Amino acid sequence: MAENVITGASGAVYINIDEGLKRVINNGKLFAKLLNKFKTDNAGSLDETLNYVAAGDYEKAKVSIHTLKGIAANLALTELYKQTVEIEAQIKAGALDTGTQELIRKCFAETLVLLDEVIAKYGG
Repeated sequence: MAENVITGASGAVYINIDEGLKRVINNGKLFAKLLNKFKTDNAGSLDETLNYVAAGDYEKAKVSIHTLKGIAANLALTELYKQTVEIEAQIKAGALDTGTQELIRKCFAETLVLLDEVIAKYGG
């Protein structure tokens, strides 16, 4: 049986709905509520992280990206989680590649759009 997932344009799994629902004891309304809260509360969190990097404040950038990584993991936002792991490693190393920044910006934007599918399906 195939997993209930949402894939992005690249074919990567962006949202693992089955895993997300498991974490909220299969309460679809709660899952949709948490995803909607993620959208409203964290829409600027990636920009915040990247602004810290641009300002050379790697300590604040580490905290910021670590928080985003944890939220992505908890909500089963698979591709965003994978990319935040990479970003966090680069920040800890003291340099963030501009190509990686662009990839995560695209991933984050696509994730926010794809969340609407899940919210519409379970939030009703």
